[in-house]
Amino acid sequence: MNKNLKIIKFIFELLRCFPHLIIFLLHKNKPIIQADIRRWKEILNIKYSIPVSLIYLLSFYKTFRNVFYYRIGFPKYLLNIFCPQISTLIIHTKNIGEGLFIWIGFSTAIGAKSIGKNCTINQMVTIGVKNGGQTTILDNVRINPGAVIFGNITIGNNTVIGANTTIYRNIPDNSSVFSESSRIMKWDKGFNPDAYEKKSIHDGKSDFSLEI
Repeated sequence: MNKNLKIIKFIFELLRCFPHLIIFLLHKNKPIIQADIRRWKEILNIKYSIPVSLIYLLSFYKTFRNVFYYRIGFPKYLLNIFCPQISTLIIHTKNIGEGLFIWIGFSTAIGAKSIGKNCTINQMVTIGVKNGGQTTILDNVRINPGAVIFGNITIGNNTVIGANTTIYRNIPDNSSVFSESSRIMKWDKGFNPDAYEKKSIHDGKSDFSLEI
């Protein structure tokens, strides 16, 4: 998109998203939304002011709309008519700390018990429930594409969950957990994949499951 078209689109979006701006300025969650905007600005190298950045993000990053609507609650049902969010990005988490960044967000379901500050979630991620237990995600966690996390477990601070990794155990702080599904492993007959578990320590701490 060239510069002139971008300016025209921004003017159109300013008119369309003006109600969003008013709600942002008056909403009780304004400080948290501001923190979200600041983190998106930092990651995407956006130089505008907070109000202008809000309009810009709502205009050009649909995943931000999902985050914004999560923060404002009930008004989202009206605003979504004029400025629709991504329908395949579902957020069902009661408490999410400031600075949530969702990249692409396609086919992603976030059903954690709680999420801490500055979490990054990519596309095709599932954070679900097992036997009624939900996951607690602490601060500064990055969850890469295709990851599956479920159960009554805790993902520690400053943790990276690798692409296509399945997590069903507690992950300690300062860990990196990666799938090894690209490995080809040949098993003797009689091997039961449902009973298979592989434990690997990436930094002397992390546990993860390997799905072949």
